[in-house]
Order: sequence, then C-alpha cells, then structure tokens
Amino acid sequence: MLYYREEGRQSPQREREMEGASGISHRTVEVNGIRMHVVEKGEGPAVLLLHGFPELWYSWRHQIAGLAARGYRAIAPDLRGYGDTDAPPDVASYSALHIVGDLVALLDALALPHVFVVGHDWGALIAWYLCMFRPDKVKALVNLSVAFMPRNPAMKTVDYFRKLYGDDYYICRFQEPGAIEARFAQIGTASIFKTLLQSRDPGPFLIPKEGWDLPEKSPLCSWLSEEDINYYASKFDKSGFTGPVNYYRCMNLNWELTAPWTGVQIKVPAKFIVGDLDLTYHYPGIQDYIHNGGFKQNVPLLQEVVVMEGVGHFINQEKGHEITDHIYDFIQKF
Repeated sequence: MLYYREEGRQSPQREREMEGASGISHRTVEVNGIRMHVVEKGEGPAVLLLHGFPELWYSWRHQIAGLAARGYRAIAPDLRGYGDTDAPPDVASYSALHIVGDLVALLDALALPHVFVVGHDWGALIAWYLCMFRPDKVKALVNLSVAFMPRNPAMKTVDYFRKLYGDDYYICRFQEPGAIEARFAQIGTASIFKTLLQSRDPGPFLIPKEGWDLPEKSPLCSWLSEEDINYYASKFDKSGFTGPVNYYRCMNLNWELTAPWTGVQIKVPAKFIVGDLDLTYHYPGIQDYIHNGGFKQNVPLLQEVVVMEGVGHFINQEKGHEITDHIYDFIQKF
C-alpha cells in the first residue's frame, strides 16, 4: 500500500500546456441499440475511461491528454443516459448488464478485442462488472474510489444502505422517480456541480426529505474552473439527471441479475486508488477490507493500493496529472 501526500499545484499555464486540448475527436457510435457519444485522442494501445456520477467524458480531460502524449489511445464515452449519449426512458434499461453490453458493443465497433480500463465512481463499479462478465476484454484495470465488493446474497444493495444510514442517505433518496430531479431543478444545475464536485466531507451524504440546501462553495477550488462548471451544467441542463440517477434505481435489480456471479473473484490485474477524504473510503469496515486481505482475496491479481492524502472523491479531476502518472506507471507493465 502506498500513501501520497497532496503536493502543490502546478501553474495554470503549465497545466494548459500539458492538457493539450487540441486533437480530441468526437463521434457517435451505434452500440447496443443506443447512440453513444465517444471522445478519443492519441494512437497506440487503447485505454477505456469510464466516468462516474454526476460526470461526463469531460471528467477525464487531464488523462485523455496525458495518456495520448505517452503513446496511448484514450477513449472516453459519455455512458448511457449521460451527456450526448442516448438516455432510454425505462429505468430497467440502466442495469449493469445494459451498461456493460454498451461497452462490449463499443469495443466491437472500434475493432478492439481488449483494452486497458480505468474507472471512477460508477465507472469503477461498471468496470468491476465488465471484469466479472467479460474478463477477456480487459488487459488490466485501474479503478478509482470504489473498491470491488462481493455480492451479499442475504440483503439487497439499497436495503443494506438504508439499514446502515437510513432513508436520508442519498442512494435511498434517489429511489423515488422524479423526486431528486425536482430538487436539483430547484437548486440549479450549476450550483449542484459547484457543491458536489468540491465536497470534501468523508461522512455519509445525506439528503433530508425537507429543507435540504447545498452550501455553494465560492470561490472555486484551484482545480475547478467556471468553464468546467459551465460545461457540465450545459450538458445536464440538456439531458437531465434522470438517466444518471437511474443507475442508482437499478441497484437492487443489479443485485437480482448478478446472482449467478455470487462468490466470483475478479481475475484481472488491478490497481486501486482512493483519496483519504473520499466518502467511499469511510464506509464502515472498508479500510480493514481494503488493507487487511479481504480486497485481495476477492481480487487476487490486485497489485497496488494507493491512498492519496488530503484528496476527495473526484480524484481524477482534483489530482489530474498525478492520476495520469499512476495509470501510466501501471499499464506500461503489460
């Protein structure tokens, strides 16, 4: 296990130079019955970058440029329901089988038999499912924030979180169709992003049924710009939050659908990175699981665990270049 302390930021000018925004291509690919927006940059071995909630391909902007500069082909889709990718209306269309099906179809459409995979948040969870269902498609995996947790046959996922944290826990609050979308609309999309992306509270994310106000943080932190906020807000104002929230509404369905994989191990070479201020690093028992053998038992080819000190949940944006270095250092071994 490695610990990394937060270092000083590079100058904005150097970051702009390193990001290399030019050369990014956008296209739409027909996959699994939907049209998927895909961003690419670079040539060489392919690296599939899977974003989380509430994010977009744009969350990987630092890694896209950095990996391309090091001789890799970075591929970052807007996942089903997000951004410029189609958002089917049926909640059940957002199961893990659908999302993994989209990715397998994307790789087939791009004529890629297998790729390196990097996931964050929901993208990390989907990456674990991809490794579970189709390990032949994954050369090696770098996952951020969300460790692999084996299916608990005794309790559905949402029921577990409700028992742990109560009805106000965000995953539980997200279950009622339309409710959280209405709350977000009242608050305003830009304010939602300014608050969520900058959150550094490692405690449970609770949303009271009444009187929930998000304290907007101003000025923005050093790694986030008004341009970034405006990009997210413009896309979510257009496509809405329903598709992204439907991933949470399928959590119990995923529990049912994945019953045949109860007890399965993830047998793909893997590296895991998390910030010590990430709420996912403070679930009851999670640090013992990650560091004292449980994680390694379920992911026997887990080679590295990195804890970044002073870093929050949106780690690939907050520590963009450091995360690119970690990804490169791992995948260049294969």
